[in-house]
Amino acid sequence: MTPSPLRIDGIRLRDNRDREVTFRGINVSGDAKFPRHPDLPSRVQDNLFDGDNISFVGRPFNEGEAHIHFARLKRYGYNSIRYVFTWEAIEHAGPGQYDDEWIQHTISTLRIAKSYDFHVFMDPHQDVWCRQSGGDGAPMWTLYAAGLDPKQFTKTQAAMVHADWPDPADFPKMLWPTNYQRLACFTMFTLFWAGRDYAPNAIINGVNIQDYLQGHFIDACKYLAQKIHQAGDLEDVCVIGWESMNEPNRGLVGWENMYVIPKELNMKKGTCPTPWQSLLTGSGRAVEVETYEFGSFGPYKSGTQLIDPEGASAWLLPEASRDEHYGFKRDSNWKLGSCLWAQHGVWDPETDSLLKPEYFDKSPSTGEKMTYERYTNLYFMQHFRKFRDVIRHAHKDCMMLVQAPVLEIPPTIKGTADDDDRLIFATHYYDGLTLLTKHWNKLYNVDVFGVLRGKYWSPAFAVKIGETAIRNCLRDQLVAIRQEGENYTGTHPTLFTEIGIPFDMDDKHAYKTGDFSSQIAALDANYFALEGSGAAGSTLWLYCGSNNHLWSDNWNGEDLSIFSVDDLVPPAPPRDEVPSTNASSTALSGSQIHPDNLQAKLPKPSIQRVPTKTPPELGNHPGLRAAEAFLRPSPVATHGDVVKYGFDLKSATFTFSLTAPSKTPNDAPTEIFLPHFHFPSGQTTVEVSGGKWIIDIRDVDGEGMQWMRWWHAEGEQTMKVKGVIRKNNGQDAGSSADEEYGYFEVMRRIGENCTVM
Repeated sequence: MTPSPLRIDGIRLRDNRDREVTFRGINVSGDAKFPRHPDLPSRVQDNLFDGDNISFVGRPFNEGEAHIHFARLKRYGYNSIRYVFTWEAIEHAGPGQYDDEWIQHTISTLRIAKSYDFHVFMDPHQDVWCRQSGGDGAPMWTLYAAGLDPKQFTKTQAAMVHADWPDPADFPKMLWPTNYQRLACFTMFTLFWAGRDYAPNAIINGVNIQDYLQGHFIDACKYLAQKIHQAGDLEDVCVIGWESMNEPNRGLVGWENMYVIPKELNMKKGTCPTPWQSLLTGSGRAVEVETYEFGSFGPYKSGTQLIDPEGASAWLLPEASRDEHYGFKRDSNWKLGSCLWAQHGVWDPETDSLLKPEYFDKSPSTGEKMTYERYTNLYFMQHFRKFRDVIRHAHKDCMMLVQAPVLEIPPTIKGTADDDDRLIFATHYYDGLTLLTKHWNKLYNVDVFGVLRGKYWSPAFAVKIGETAIRNCLRDQLVAIRQEGENYTGTHPTLFTEIGIPFDMDDKHAYKTGDFSSQIAALDANYFALEGSGAAGSTLWLYCGSNNHLWSDNWNGEDLSIFSVDDLVPPAPPRDEVPSTNASSTALSGSQIHPDNLQAKLPKPSIQRVPTKTPPELGNHPGLRAAEAFLRPSPVATHGDVVKYGFDLKSATFTFSLTAPSKTPNDAPTEIFLPHFHFPSGQTTVEVSGGKWIIDIRDVDGEGMQWMRWWHAEGEQTMKVKGVIRKNNGQDAGSSADEEYGYFEVMRRIGENCTVM
């Protein structure tokens, strides 16, 4: 079966039968961030600095694995995939050297995804620049091009790298994002976005380092897009679009004062050098810096620590140069072995004095103050336009997903030449308190987005007390993010292309006990927010086929995958189960149900069929990894417009309302994924405002998937489906520690520390 092409209709996506398509998607796959040959999870030191002789062939899966994983995701009700790949996978061997074997593997994998009816958009992924700077994304040779020496990053703390930690098993949780504020990462992003303005002397192969880096990134993506185009059978029916670079970061562009870390920067953990201190340690100086921990009320200063590189430099010495190997030819004004920012007069290595603490605060050419919003509308949009144009040169009608920096004000596109009818606003959201503490606190949380947008005159008023308030707060933040996106980018669909929860909560309590109640409650709260956001859909972070209890997603200690090799997967429904319906016995087949037979009102029917096989009891089943929360009903294709839908996990009740312009065509019913997990036959009741419906089991690689089709009249229509309430449906989540604090105690502690995350 081939997925139908999609078109954009205002804030909605529609298929070729004019039905609204709701994306219930997932990111595939987490281990695409690192090579498969050799296998190099972030904890592995061996071959870390051999960036040339690697291969991503087999990421996200090899061909045999792909069928297993895609079939599983299809049975889970996912219909769309954010396909994770990295610049490194394409161009790791050197500038202009593309890995055609990996590209052919990617095309083969996409064809398998197509066979399972997935809509796919491509995600050029990065986190804190590259693997050698503590993340993923760019090839290692880009560090050498910028004059940096990755082998000295750990000693100088130019980056905190998992593989270089004394015991990788003890690598602090969520330490990796602090690399955005360290020398290697902030240098690379500053050069990538704005090297021409802030590092005009950094000329390599006749162009500024900005043009060199951007040019190679864009050309690598263009090469992949051209190959997908030449494949001839993937565009529009499977690969529907491309997202811009994952989670772009401005580097130092717009940084007001290099002596300080802005108070609004809440990602503080471990050692927290200021940019000025990073320049010093990066050049071998010993510096005492502040250290931070992250608590229930945000980051707090925990002390100080001496960083002593013992004279080592993060700047590449001439004798260690890889210029000849990679074909780099630098301008004579660019001296290796010396800090690039010192060469541009930012500081004086002779006296170790900062000469221009506000160097990055304004545009060197115009004197204009460079706020984050200005960075987005200038440097980010300049790059996005180039990226968009080369991708559409290969894939003419592709949708472009514009992803601005996370939680920052989106670019002003509305009413401009960039406001085209194939644009999607892509954004990310994580419940920061849960993500950073790895604990589901059911007592209180914080409206982070409201704080960032000045909604409260005091952060204390952003605190939401009680689980209902927390869930509503998450939903309201997503609504506000979507509305802000429409205000700035125009009338376009919104996709939350990353949202998710950590599964290793409370020191991996669930892996020891089988009790995933906290994960169920947290993930259900996130899906509740998504369902109420009014967005066109989402792609959950994450599916990782190699996740395990010991090393999690195999990347920096993150553990957000809904699947683990160490946990049970939920069983599929029995394939030979007789369909349930409110149509007559002669109308069990969709081809036999005719719109002419629709009645304005029908009795509220109940499903009474007894399954031929009795599925196992799934409630509170050890090791099911919060399946109660991610196996949830959702409209997939709606005849008309979705008005509202949602799944109440605790009552196992799905509600859905829509408006239809006409009665439903026979060949284009409203379709709903209805997981057998919550809605087994014989234990499910259905109420509809009118029309006929059928629930049946579709075959997916030899296992069943439960599906509902609904033929209804025009106008406002409603549906309510009630299933089985299981023991662990989000009940009793959260540890007893949450109960220690009442409302007034929470407010008192917030008052003592108004920096919240």
